[in-house]
Amino acid sequence: MHRRQFLQQTVMGGAALAAASPSTAQTPLAREPERIASAALAIGDEVVERSVDDLQRAMTSGQVTARALTQAYLRRIDAVDRQGPSLNSVIEINPDALDIAEQLDIERKAGRVRGPLHGIPVLIKDNIDTADRMKTTAGSLALVEARPLLDAGIVTRLRAAGAVLLGKTNLSEWANFRSEHSTSGWSGRGGLTRNPYALDRNGCGSSTGSGAAVAASLCTVAVGTETDGSIICPSSRNGLVGIKPTVGLVSRSGIIPISATQDTAGPMARTVADAAALLQALAGPDDRDAATKGQTPAADYLAALTPDALQGRRIGVMRNFFGFDARVDGLMDEAIAAIAAAGATIVDKTNLPTRGQFGDAEYEVMLYEFKAGIEAYLATLGPGAPMKTLADLMAFNEAHAQQEMPYFGQDIFLKAQAKGPLTERAYVAARAKAARLSRTEGLDKVFARWKVDAVLAPSGGPAWLTDLVNGDYGTGGSSGPAAVSGYPSVTVPAGFVRGLPIGVSFVGPAWSEARLIGIAYAYEQQTQRRRPPQYLPSALV
Repeated sequence: MHRRQFLQQTVMGGAALAAASPSTAQTPLAREPERIASAALAIGDEVVERSVDDLQRAMTSGQVTARALTQAYLRRIDAVDRQGPSLNSVIEINPDALDIAEQLDIERKAGRVRGPLHGIPVLIKDNIDTADRMKTTAGSLALVEARPLLDAGIVTRLRAAGAVLLGKTNLSEWANFRSEHSTSGWSGRGGLTRNPYALDRNGCGSSTGSGAAVAASLCTVAVGTETDGSIICPSSRNGLVGIKPTVGLVSRSGIIPISATQDTAGPMARTVADAAALLQALAGPDDRDAATKGQTPAADYLAALTPDALQGRRIGVMRNFFGFDARVDGLMDEAIAAIAAAGATIVDKTNLPTRGQFGDAEYEVMLYEFKAGIEAYLATLGPGAPMKTLADLMAFNEAHAQQEMPYFGQDIFLKAQAKGPLTERAYVAARAKAARLSRTEGLDKVFARWKVDAVLAPSGGPAWLTDLVNGDYGTGGSSGPAAVSGYPSVTVPAGFVRGLPIGVSFVGPAWSEARLIGIAYAYEQQTQRRRPPQYLPSALV
């Protein structure tokens, strides 16, 4: 997420947030909200809210081709992202997208269909390497001239699965790990991404562009990355399903890093089924990422999509992540009632005993691992790459401060630069402390004591107003335990506060993705809380 686990999951009152929201009658943009929304929805409406399964059936029946789908999404990106509401979520279009789609159509006609993603247009975050004509920059102008020599491990898997790489999404620069005063969704290369539910609100976390793009149907599904909250938070704030996998389930090779202990890529989608289909393609071992070698054979995540998956399950409630907003608490109580109605046993007050105790250790680990990881990544770009070290990146930012640091500086970079090697006692101690408090004395203890299959908590509060002067501020969240432990979590839409989406998170033990997907799917089918965005200029008041 960034900024010391997003200001240590600061719990700013949601009521204060809503009160701070300007009336739609007072904002200049509000004069034509209906025109903006209708213009956005009219372009490419054949792909709006369409699922992977919908589009596969359409391609199988011959109603549409992968090339036609790709063209429709490109038109919609132009209408919604570049014009209309101007979400600014897509940082770059793949110039080869139409050619890729056409080749996949030829394969389909010849009787070869690679799987559920064959011909499906996918956007990926701009910190994921592609050895093609697209750039990989983490949103920084410092990497515009760099060229990856290899596809990221997950890009190799997406290509093999038949996905159409439509382009790359904007992000918080350096995945929100440059300054403690940053604004989520802003990068020097890409500018600011806006939340499609209320254009003056923030999309949250570093995968902001992926979240906004999927919510606005600019792609079928997208890939985000998370260190702490950057899949869960933007998924929640953009009304999406997001899966933060167990660290090691999905390869990180070729992904610009923050923390080898916590980093992972994962799916962001409008439905649990779509997220499961994408995870099926992403998951698997990779010789370039040692963390993936310990995984068992990938589960069949699509087989987990059964509406009765909650029957007989024991679901814990981490009440000590509630209380920051009564309206969010109300939605969580509705979620709990729906889960019980679907046949699960609710085990209340399965509180995390170590909540708030491992944030300092987590941040220390991130600082050490970022310096080591970023320099190892830069070395993979080859001898011709202009940036070699973290110091080089910092010097570039200073030399291009007007473009790179108009709103916030690089204080996190400075702190990371001051760290030594990963053999230092301070790093080793911090990593051990974070693991002990998040796992052994944290989630592991909760799962064992209460014998629950998963625990739930609010994913966060309503999206905050974007503020380029003061930067981000927290509105509640629960991503920390799963992020620091490396365990999986899934967020699912749970309702709205003033028209702003709220998600509920389900967290399970390591490698329990199939179980969590089943739980999330059964909950989703029971409640159907997601609604598409209307591109309002401001939140409902």
